[in-house]
Amino acid sequence: MTQRRIIITVPAMAKERHDDQAERSRSYSPFGSAIEAPRAEAGLYLVATPIGNLGDISLRALELLAAADVIACEDTRVTRKLTERYGIATPLMAYHEHNAGEARPKIIAKLDEGQVVALVSDAGTPLISDPGYKLVRATVEAGHPVTALPGASAVMGALNVAGLPTDRFFFEGFLPPKHVGRQKRIAELSAIPATLVLFESGPRLGDALADLAQGLGPRAAAVCRELTKLHEEVRRDDLSALAQHYAGDAETRGEIVIVIAPPAEEQMSAGDLDALLRSALARVSVKDAVGEVALATGRSRREVYQRALELEKEP
Repeated sequence: MTQRRIIITVPAMAKERHDDQAERSRSYSPFGSAIEAPRAEAGLYLVATPIGNLGDISLRALELLAAADVIACEDTRVTRKLTERYGIATPLMAYHEHNAGEARPKIIAKLDEGQVVALVSDAGTPLISDPGYKLVRATVEAGHPVTALPGASAVMGALNVAGLPTDRFFFEGFLPPKHVGRQKRIAELSAIPATLVLFESGPRLGDALADLAQGLGPRAAAVCRELTKLHEEVRRDDLSALAQHYAGDAETRGEIVIVIAPPAEEQMSAGDLDALLRSALARVSVKDAVGEVALATGRSRREVYQRALELEKEP
């Protein structure tokens, strides 16, 4: 198969810089055959990359990464696995929290020259728990366009599979690593009337869940680990049970997202809960009724299940 080449029109101020890259292939190979990427408009592009499975990337993202003049990434070793997988030869440069102050002006200078810069994180959507927003702000202030190429996100993936309310959610990121700071922050989060989404590391998971159970009570929750990867695990239960399961487990590995139900409505009386359960039990099985009511109220499945059993025994 003969590879089609394209003619690239370069702004005059950037022509000299592009001459030394004229021979670089701007192709990508999603299906084994090289595809030439069309020239993109100059600017900063925020490109979502897979959170685990390398197949979870859009064709638009591959095209842009191939067309870009440079890819700014957290760890060049991580991003290189993706570019090599899809036959992309675009140069990589490091941009992360430790070098952002030094690297940011260099990226703006490239944009001033009319270049195409792609920003990626190690996994998922850029700007989520990384310093990318400062680069976006600087790019806008410098008068350059910013374009988002949406895709994989651990936050959205965990919300999808947790089985908890998704109409409103609050993304907290990582809790403080130390016990006292963590407890203080959990107390602040307790009144937020929305599903909570948190990141956590494996070694701290058990301690974090114990503090969450103490501070938030027996709310329904899900621990989502290694999403999209070979050893993906989603464990759903109330916080107390999850804390007990992961207690002292220092070997829990991988990327972890914790999703926690919102606080139960204070106005809901025992009679209101019973009314919801009776209505659900009249339509569906006990299991489905418990899941439906727990989801609607934010109460733990264990609490709702116990009450459902009691109601079924009533004459």
